[in-house]
Amino acid sequence: MRRLTHIGADGRAQMVDVSAKLLSARTAIARGKIKLQRKTLDLISKDQIAKGNVLATARIAGIQAAKRTAHLIPLCHTLPLSEVKIDIVTSQSGAEVTCTARTVAQTGVEMEALTGVTIALLTIYDMCKAVDNRMQLSDIRLIEKTKRQL
Repeated sequence: MRRLTHIGADGRAQMVDVSAKLLSARTAIARGKIKLQRKTLDLISKDQIAKGNVLATARIAGIQAAKRTAHLIPLCHTLPLSEVKIDIVTSQSGAEVTCTARTVAQTGVEMEALTGVTIALLTIYDMCKAVDNRMQLSDIRLIEKTKRQL
C-alpha cells in the first residue's frame, strides 16, 4: 500500500513539500449538476429570482471560491491561478456547471476546479431555495487534468 503523502513519519498531518518539483503548466476541469424544477428554471431564465441574477452570481462565486481553496481545505497549497472559468448550461431538468482552472505551479489545480464547481452549485441552491425545495446536487467530479512541463 502506498504511503499517504499528507501524513508525516510521526503520523501527523502535514502539507506536502513540493519545493523540489519543477514548474509546469497545469489545467483541471471539474463538473457537477443541480436538478431544478421547471418553474425554477423559468424564473432563472427570466431573471425573476428574488435574490438576483442566479447564473451571474454563481459564476462569480465559483471563481472566488477557486481562488480561496487553500483557505478552505487545510493542506492545499496556495496557487497562483492563471485562469478560472465557470460555464453553466441549463437543460430541461436543471443545470450543469463546469469549472476550468489553470496555473503554472509545482502542484496540481484539481482542488481549485472542484471547489469552484461545488460553490457555484451551492450558490444556485442558495439563491433558489425559497422557490424550490427539491433541488439536488450530483455528479461533482474531476473530468480532466493536464500537466505540461515548461
